[in-house]
Formats: sequence, C-alpha cells, structure tokens
Amino acid sequence: MTQAPNLPLAGLRIVELGHYIAAPFATRLLADLGAEVVKVEPPGGDPVRGWGSSVEGNAVWFSVHGRNKLSVTLDLKKPEDRDRLVALLKRADALVENFRAGYLERIGLGPDVLHAANPRLVIGRISGYGQDGPYRDKPAFGAIGEAMGGLRHLTANPGQTEYPPPRCGVSISDDLAGMYCAMAVVAACWQVKGDPAAKGRVVDVDLVSSVFSLMEGMLPEYGLFGWVRQPQGAAIKTAAPTNTYPCADGRWLCVAGNSDLIFKRLMAAIGRPGMAADPRFATNGGRCANVAELDAAIADWTRTKPAAEAEAVLEAAEVPCSRLFDMADCATDPHFRDRGWVMEVPDPLLGDVLHPAAPFRFDGVAPREMVRWTGPAAGAHNDMVFEAVARGETRPLAP
Repeated sequence: MTQAPNLPLAGLRIVELGHYIAAPFATRLLADLGAEVVKVEPPGGDPVRGWGSSVEGNAVWFSVHGRNKLSVTLDLKKPEDRDRLVALLKRADALVENFRAGYLERIGLGPDVLHAANPRLVIGRISGYGQDGPYRDKPAFGAIGEAMGGLRHLTANPGQTEYPPPRCGVSISDDLAGMYCAMAVVAACWQVKGDPAAKGRVVDVDLVSSVFSLMEGMLPEYGLFGWVRQPQGAAIKTAAPTNTYPCADGRWLCVAGNSDLIFKRLMAAIGRPGMAADPRFATNGGRCANVAELDAAIADWTRTKPAAEAEAVLEAAEVPCSRLFDMADCATDPHFRDRGWVMEVPDPLLGDVLHPAAPFRFDGVAPREMVRWTGPAAGAHNDMVFEAVARGETRPLAP
C-alpha cells in the first residue's frame, strides 16, 4: 500500500533536510500520519545509515527511520543542487531541518530566500540551543540536551557519586524535539492553510528547552522556595508505594500501589494485611513518611518469587504493576501483538522486519495501513520527484 487517503495529513507536502535523529523523527511522525515527506540526503546518504546493525550494508534502523518517506540526494555545496532544492520547496507546505543554527543562511538558503520562493512555506528548525541567544553557535547532540535541560541530573541513584548518571537508553532529547517540531509545524500549516492571505512561519525548536519542558513543577518550586529536586532513583517521593522491586530470578517488578484502596489490595496480596490496617500507612502522606519500611516489606515478598509470578499475583489483585520489559518481551507480548504495536513488514532491502506501529490510532485505519513502505535506499526517488517538480506536479507523490 502506498497512498494514504484516510490519514489526516494526506495531501500535506513536507521536505526534510534532516540528519541523524531529531528532524527525521519529526518527519517520520508526519509521514505516518499521511503527509508526503521528501527526505533530502547528501550523496552518501544520511549519516545514520551507517549506525547500528545492517544487512548487506543496509542499516536496520533506517527501515523505521526512513519509512513512508521519499528519498532524493542533493549536494547543497553545489549551486545547481541548491536551485533544485528551492524548486522542490516551491511545491511544499513545510520544510523541516536540523542543521546547526544559521547553517541555511550561510549557504544562501535562509528563510528570507525560501520565503521569496514560496511565501507560504512553514520552516521547522531544530537545533541544539535555538536560532538565537549566546549559545546558538555551540555544537550539540542529544546527550547535551539531556544534560543541560535538567534530565540527566535526575537519572542518578540517590547518594551515588562514583558512577555518572545514566542516559535513558534512547535519544530522548532528539525525539522530544522532533515531536514538538512536528506538532508546531502542523499547527503553523493549519494557520497558513486556513487563511489565503497568511504568510509562512518559522518554527524554532531546540534540544535543551524540549527536555526542560518536562521538568514539571521544578522551576516554580525553585523560584518560590529555593528547592532543587534531587535524584530519586526508581521511587516517586510524592506517592507511595511506587517503586521497582527485585525478584527471585534477577528481574525487576515495577509496582504502583499508591491509592488508598489499591494499597490495601497490595498488602493483602503480599500477606501483610496488618500494614494496611496500620494508621501510619492509612494515607498517602503517611506512606511517604514511612516509605522505607513499606518498600522493604514489598521487596521481601518480591524476592521470593520470579518476576512473572509476582506480576501475576498482583495483577489478580488489580494492583498496577509490570515486569521491566526488554525488547524480547515487547516483541512477543500478546497485547503488543494484538494491538499491532509490533508488526512484521516486508522490506525490499532487509527482508521481513519488525516495526513499531505509529503511536496513534484513527478509526477506519488499521495500524498496518500507516506503514506504507519502509526506509528506501538513498536517492531512490530522484527521478520520480524531480521529474514531478519539473512538470509542476502538485498531487501527492508515492512510489
């Protein structure tokens, strides 16, 4: 399946000047939603094509990273290829890029030039620190967004200073910036498309503030009281019991038993009804004040059982819980499979490959219909795209 007539962004035309993660993640979301995305790559392809495992030189990650996109190659150091890009952007609704701030201006493709060619173009820009400010010219990758945005400070274990606070295991600041950019680009396109006189907009998203936006009430707490939230490990200081507990098979079980009724069911399930009747634990505030004793009691129980068995006991008592899933668990879990969160997709470069579903659902559209094709080879659609541009074609393109 290649067309996307039932998806909400069908007919929206996006050009991606993305490399590595943030902009390609934004456009992957837009493409999953039905937008036509033309990914412009350098002649050697996006550097991420060289990351991770591969099959006969084809990166496995790119099957997902580039899915539902058309790939063309241009060398933006050459004037003629910059002209071809401008011609492509004349038929586009939006551009999404994640070069270092000011790069487009330096190669003669700043917003003034692009808006002269297409006055209604929305330009989504993702950078490390934003398009202005004293840090705009500093280089940055996702780890820097985590560090400066406040997240990495929180991922340490309390009191542990001999090891650095770990990253969460994925490029979370790139992904966050990509999500925010996708949302803002759609909002700007909505405004432009709804007003025949509207001019194009520039959307400025950065890695640091994307992470910083997740810091909940920490900024007003600091401003009012001078409080600086410290690492909390696996627990939540404002709700108890909510923590992750060791099991007999070396795995971990996450338990969230912090409402009064759930707490009582939890204590009955682990054979500690006396703790449920103890006035010290009757309210969430009391449980938080005595959380060490509470966590020790739960951990004493989980240590006696394999994680799956402990999970089954608590699920039967309707206590929110889950083993810590690794990718093997995700790939084989019956709910993941039934919901289509994990799907088998034929990839001409790799063979059959597992893909994660798009993280949104629409009535009348099966999850599999949103994955219209897998990440193509670099430049696979040069002829189709540039011939359509030369013809003045405005209809959505698809392989």
